[in-house]
Amino acid sequence: MAGARNEWINGYLEAILDAGGDAATMRKTNNDHPGGNSRLMKLSKFHDEKEMKAHGVDDCDDDQKEFKRAQAEAEAQSYSSTSTTNKLFSATSYFVEEVVNSFDESDLHRTWVKVIATRNTRERSNRLENLCWRIWHLARKKKQIAWDDAQRLARRRAEREQGRNDAADDLSELSEGEKEPGDATPSESAKHISRINSDMQMWSDEEKPRRLYIVLISMHGLVRGDNMELGRDSDTGGQVKYVVELARALANTKGVYRVDLLTRQITSPEVDSNYGEPIEMLSYPQDGSGSCGAYVIRIPCGPPDKYIPKESLWPYVPEFVDGALNHIVNMARALGEQVNGGKPTWPYVIHGHYADAGEVAAQLSGALDVPMVLTGHSLGRNKFEQLLKQGRLSREDINSTYKILRRIEAEELGLDAAQMVVTSTRQEIEEQWGLYDGFDVKLERKLRVRRRRGVSCMGRYMPRTVVIPPGMDFSYVTAQDSSEDDLKTLIGSDRTPKKVQLPPIWSEIMRFFTNPHKPAILALSRPDPKKNVTTLLKAFGECQPLRELANMILILGNRDDIEEMSTSPSVVLTNVLKLIDKYDLYGQVAYPKHHKQSEVPDIYRLAAKTKGVFINPALVEPFGLTLIEAAAYGLPSVATKNGGPVDILKALNNGLLVDPHDQKAITDALLKLLADKNLWNECRKNGLKNIHHFAWPEHCRNYLSQVDHCRNRHPMTRLGIPSIHEEPMSESLKEVEDLSLRFSIEGDFKPGCELDAATRQKKLIETITLMSSPSGSPSINYSPGRRQMLFVIAADCYNSNGESTGHIQDIIKNVLHAAGLSLGLGKAGFVLLTGSSLSETMEALRLGPVNAEDFDAIICNSGSEMYYPWKDMVADMDYEAHVEYRWPGENIRSMVLKLARIDDESNDDIVEFGKASGSKCYSYSIKPGIKIRKVDTLRQKLRMRGFRCNLVYTRAASRLNVVPLFASRMQAMRYLSVRWGIDISKLVVIVGEQGDTDYEQLLGGLHKTLIIRGVVEHGSEQLLREEDNLKREDLVPFESPNIHFLEESYEAQHILAALDGLGVK
Repeated sequence: MAGARNEWINGYLEAILDAGGDAATMRKTNNDHPGGNSRLMKLSKFHDEKEMKAHGVDDCDDDQKEFKRAQAEAEAQSYSSTSTTNKLFSATSYFVEEVVNSFDESDLHRTWVKVIATRNTRERSNRLENLCWRIWHLARKKKQIAWDDAQRLARRRAEREQGRNDAADDLSELSEGEKEPGDATPSESAKHISRINSDMQMWSDEEKPRRLYIVLISMHGLVRGDNMELGRDSDTGGQVKYVVELARALANTKGVYRVDLLTRQITSPEVDSNYGEPIEMLSYPQDGSGSCGAYVIRIPCGPPDKYIPKESLWPYVPEFVDGALNHIVNMARALGEQVNGGKPTWPYVIHGHYADAGEVAAQLSGALDVPMVLTGHSLGRNKFEQLLKQGRLSREDINSTYKILRRIEAEELGLDAAQMVVTSTRQEIEEQWGLYDGFDVKLERKLRVRRRRGVSCMGRYMPRTVVIPPGMDFSYVTAQDSSEDDLKTLIGSDRTPKKVQLPPIWSEIMRFFTNPHKPAILALSRPDPKKNVTTLLKAFGECQPLRELANMILILGNRDDIEEMSTSPSVVLTNVLKLIDKYDLYGQVAYPKHHKQSEVPDIYRLAAKTKGVFINPALVEPFGLTLIEAAAYGLPSVATKNGGPVDILKALNNGLLVDPHDQKAITDALLKLLADKNLWNECRKNGLKNIHHFAWPEHCRNYLSQVDHCRNRHPMTRLGIPSIHEEPMSESLKEVEDLSLRFSIEGDFKPGCELDAATRQKKLIETITLMSSPSGSPSINYSPGRRQMLFVIAADCYNSNGESTGHIQDIIKNVLHAAGLSLGLGKAGFVLLTGSSLSETMEALRLGPVNAEDFDAIICNSGSEMYYPWKDMVADMDYEAHVEYRWPGENIRSMVLKLARIDDESNDDIVEFGKASGSKCYSYSIKPGIKIRKVDTLRQKLRMRGFRCNLVYTRAASRLNVVPLFASRMQAMRYLSVRWGIDISKLVVIVGEQGDTDYEQLLGGLHKTLIIRGVVEHGSEQLLREEDNLKREDLVPFESPNIHFLEESYEAQHILAALDGLGVK
């Protein structure tokens, strides 16, 4: 933005000069007399203090006082120079560069409008002075933010580099012979965008039929199949259109049986009632049967009567996870009955779109052991860096507005869990995902090649990134779009149509032109400074040969009154009109005010009929969908060399790349394509020939091929789910009096040998299991039977030394009593969740009037081990295999010790605690009072080295448990929900008001949460995250009706009353 071309800035500068004019005489006088400068400074200081008092700013802050002093000194120095230069000082000399080069003019403009509306000279001068102060203050603030940001980025770069170096110590460098085909530099890359490895089989329609179930997740925005409200708000845009079309296209691909697109259910009166419908069919194949096809499934989460923007959805993500899990389990059962002989049909892949859905997909992937794919669409860390560079908002302001740190952590978790990350361009991989702790391009390549060669990756993992451009529907492209007829065959020189009716938008555009038959240069974008339309217009206006050869069509959104538009598009459009006037482009440039979305194809057709060119001159273009659309109508393209167009034009081979900052490069490229008709025709034919690379069928084949290649995780065959009609066992069968059952267990014992109740129950379960086994031999069964409700006790009751207190026994006793009164015996099950080891847990239980056999399951070591007391304390080996995903094992033991310590701590301050460790949990004992890294910092450092795991401080921060990525107390509850066939909403979790560092994960979701105050003396949460990280309110919906607080008295009758308040009956 140049000051000379911005009217209000000109006025602002002139006004400041005028305001300083009254001081000219005094300046001259002082310059003509010795000591004038010092007298002026004193006078200025006195005058400033007087003005401050007069305007009620006597108690102004240090910034304003410093501004006054700086202004006085600058003026004094300037006055001393006027004797030789004969120039008068202007306050603008101190501020103008900051105004013109550093700030969005919107804030200043509002102040300026107030200034020019002031008629009183003195008041006007005071306002101008205040405006100057504001600019100066903003400049200092911006510089401070920029400095802090630069320091933070430098520290992070150093940490990332150290992490990569640590990884390199374990992983040898690749020789040229070990490099994988397709890993060449961009200049050496293959012509096509997608990279298909030689050992990867392309998805073929000729293969035997598959019955795949695919789950897509797009959580935010307004999602429906027809009449999509694109552009209604920032949450309902291209992503919504993409996921709906992807669901339809996948469902139409041979081998795919069903596609579910999960999104949030909204019953708010603010939006259409369609968004409150639980299910919407998107497509149903003609030869389909049963539940096949594509569907939108709307999952309730958060307040149902509110439309919540994506920045405020974060606390409700656990609810969405639980609702989605219930739906997938039910669908797996139903599809299994239809197509899989009664065995559950688990999703082939779960694909999360955007950060929120990425976190949902990661949690579901962990709960079901199903492969996960992630598409970021736009990335939080990239946005965060851009906002910091602008300098208008501090780190804290950005986070409070956009919840950006919560979003970034969700994206990092998505990287932890994903088998594959889908991007539109290579630029997105290198310049955006490359910013994340959990991804490094070079390290990912090394690990991938080592896996292919069967070489150990030393416990390190990176998701595979693949470039798969968005698919497009070209069914609307007609045969006439491929014809080579020009505009003269349709309209005469007098603009009258020749026996055909022209689209209305053609007439609207052609009315701008003196000669509509000239080739048209078409630019189509929103009026955004980043789209760089003004540079294009300057290039056109300053190149006479181009003006003589072509017209220009600018489609810049829709407008009624520019002055009523928001600042950014208003400024762009105003500059466009000024440039048209400056270069006298009337009759050569069309800039219609309105167009419909349905008219966009006709706009492309018009440019093609004139044998014109499409141009995308954006400073950076993440993808460039319009380039593909233009190619479908036979338009060659000129496009920015920054971003997605590089890959698109490489695949289409139908245009030229340019530097968007270089006006001459832009005009040269346009002239080359327009003047050389042979080149134009060649580019046209190439574009029409190659657009099939971007069609939905090609996209789906590529997508499924890549998923099949990366898919090395499968649901455990023993992750069965009870059928709906299954008869209950265990406690729920205590009243069974079937004599055949009685005889079958009594026949093995001598008469007179009485069995106690527990032994009789155990034998009864084993007998039923034996009878139900087809082979007649007992099968492994980890289910205690059908329960109406599960009570999960997860209160972390420790004293300052990390020892269990008596509160835990009292809580267990009272919960057992209250649950029995509420539901009756046999209908309630009980689970104990703890960060302690099994031996420590059993020792704590023995200290009180509680038996381990009272529990259906005991989950120890922060969710990494699961035991069944009613099965002789048998460990669930299926669960151990279930949580093994990306577990680094022995490779992480020494690395944790190295990274957890603060530099100046001694080696014995943190040591491995072997008594509590297991195959899936490494426990470390921490000396009281030492400095140790918090969970978020330690996890970041491990991610930078390629390690994926879960970290939990427990036992009043005296113990660190390092467990597999998806071993957690919350995920253990979801596992039991699936295995035992209990809806998560039927779980009641009892916790204290603080606890281990995984405490927050236990609060959100569909389960009921009872928080008992005063029972936890010392928690570990001080070691959870740094102060400048995300906040608890971004994670926990404390206003949820599923959360209830109980004061320090927690007798059985109080717990019973609390359960009644939660609706547990």
